[in-house]
Amino acid sequence: MSVLRPNLFRGSVAIVTGGGSGIGRAITYELLTLGCKVVIASRNAERLEKAAKELGEVGDVTSIPCNIRKEEEVQALISQALEKYGKLDFLVNNGGGQFMSPVESMSLKGWNAVVETNLTGTFLMCREAYNQWFKANGGSIVNIVADMWRGFPMMAHTGAARHAVVNLTQSLAIEWAEDGVRVNSVAPGMVESSTAAANYGKEANVFDVVKEYLPTKRTGVPDEVSSVVCFLLSPGASFISGTTIKVDCGSSLYTRLMWNIDNHDKLPAYQWIPKPKL
Repeated sequence: MSVLRPNLFRGSVAIVTGGGSGIGRAITYELLTLGCKVVIASRNAERLEKAAKELGEVGDVTSIPCNIRKEEEVQALISQALEKYGKLDFLVNNGGGQFMSPVESMSLKGWNAVVETNLTGTFLMCREAYNQWFKANGGSIVNIVADMWRGFPMMAHTGAARHAVVNLTQSLAIEWAEDGVRVNSVAPGMVESSTAAANYGKEANVFDVVKEYLPTKRTGVPDEVSSVVCFLLSPGASFISGTTIKVDCGSSLYTRLMWNIDNHDKLPAYQWIPKPKL
């Protein structure tokens, strides 16, 4: 029987930051279908509550507003989740944010906002989950990073922060191993979602432009990321820690300078999770 069997996570509890939209929503949805109880968190309370209402048709989901850049709010999020469900098995650090800008035009305020959200927010979530529960009970953490392996022009702030999260993942995997905590990362490639489109702003047509440069000749979908996250949280990944899995179908390896891939449709998207109602 496959490790991703029905009710695999029955009785388990997860926190998914940014769990109401984009990749985070797909992760939340799939966890719920596998029987997990999920706490979703983000700054926008109204949008979060709307997402929780829709996802609540699938399983047991609770929304708790939280700015992961704020230490006291992160501490409250973990404690409220524990008060609600009495335990915590999984943490998925999906919450983040960035905007497009060349470094020469990037303000210190903008740089700090992105680094604090993507790096400091992940650090705070990991530390608090560990101190309040994982240290005594074990657990599994998955950090969502990005395809920044060849630099990240126009998004140097998030590239720097996400690379740091990869190193943080490796450090925590060793520091917390004796407490039964596994820590891994997932690096999505060009995954198309409403959340990603908002990051690119007026350059949202980047999804159409970039397809030519991808081995798949298409962008990814959130569903293709969520299945990898769920696997890493599962017992089937019990011997995996400190690793970053790229979900990009080889795009981080591909350059037309050495090899050209013609247009094709031989790698169709794995897409099964219903899209959110607008």
